[in-house]
Amino acid sequence: MTAHVRAFEGAIELKDDGDTPDAIAKALANFNQTVDDRLKAVETKTADRLDKVEAKLNRPAVHTKGQDETDVETKAFNRFVRAGVERMQPDEVKSLRVASDAAGGFLAPEAFGNELIKLLREFSPIRNYARVITVGASSIKYPRRTASTAATWVDETADRTGSEPAFEQLEIAPYELATFVDVSQQLLEDNAYNLESELASDLAESFGITESLAFVKGNGTGKPRGIMAATGITEVKTGNAAAFPASNPADVLIGMFHKLANPHAQNAVWMMNRNTLGTVRTWKDANGRYLVMEPISNGAPTTLLGRPIVEAVDMDDIAANAFPILFGDLQGYRIVDRVSLSMLRDPYSLATKGQVRFHARKRVGGDLTHPDRFVKLKVAA
Repeated sequence: MTAHVRAFEGAIELKDDGDTPDAIAKALANFNQTVDDRLKAVETKTADRLDKVEAKLNRPAVHTKGQDETDVETKAFNRFVRAGVERMQPDEVKSLRVASDAAGGFLAPEAFGNELIKLLREFSPIRNYARVITVGASSIKYPRRTASTAATWVDETADRTGSEPAFEQLEIAPYELATFVDVSQQLLEDNAYNLESELASDLAESFGITESLAFVKGNGTGKPRGIMAATGITEVKTGNAAAFPASNPADVLIGMFHKLANPHAQNAVWMMNRNTLGTVRTWKDANGRYLVMEPISNGAPTTLLGRPIVEAVDMDDIAANAFPILFGDLQGYRIVDRVSLSMLRDPYSLATKGQVRFHARKRVGGDLTHPDRFVKLKVAA
């Protein structure tokens, strides 16, 4: 770097105390050297920092549990489970609090809730096929047509006959489902223990078993109304008081298939428990081919008359006056989620036993919206 005297004209005050051009030139040289030294120092420091950043970026990634849990909701939920709300920061409390819950309940983070739903489906396959919605009110109402207009043939000048559609209103209210889990204080203190997975598994089992039964057989009193308890579904009888007919039992299922309107049959599934499926698997057609077809590729469903089979543990076994098989489009059943999984931490009730109790609750409803999309089989003569 160089500088010229002319560039600093007016910037340096010349005094009449004996300053000479040589002295001025020396001062400018010192000034130039100082600027050069400082620029080199800045460049060296910047280069060192860039080298360190580049080296850090080139290192192999090491993933730990703490690094994966970057979202504030997950961190807050983990702290709430392990230490309680007393040790949470205000921002963490705000991220989990349910605004309408005066008891201080806390919502689980989305990832935890998704894992719970995935496990719930092991017990409640209806959630995979039914229409599931989330509502923000105490109930939801749907208009449902019960009768339609009718056109008639008339002569050119004959009187016309009027007709009107008829409607009714279906209301689905969510009901509360709750349980609790007791966890050892030592497990809560052990950060290496996968507590979140353990809670998800326990809660999924508790909620799933109860919810599954309600979606199939619930009577609508304090719980969802199940598909098999709803009215308006067409019934087909086996023709035998306690079982299927001894000869050509598959004809009963073929009759069920064709009782359903074609648009609904194309979207329908067979629903039965594992015992009933074991019986149906033994049936063959006139050519000796089994009626139940095994999947030909991974992930494909087992089929009966070309439609998937859904195993539901809560369906009836084959017995007198039972309803062991349902055939229909499960989109005609509506599941209404009102409040997702909410948890309350109780460190006091079991403190003398070294345990913490977690109260879990959710609000969910269900009811049949389109009975014309289903046919059910009754074991009767």
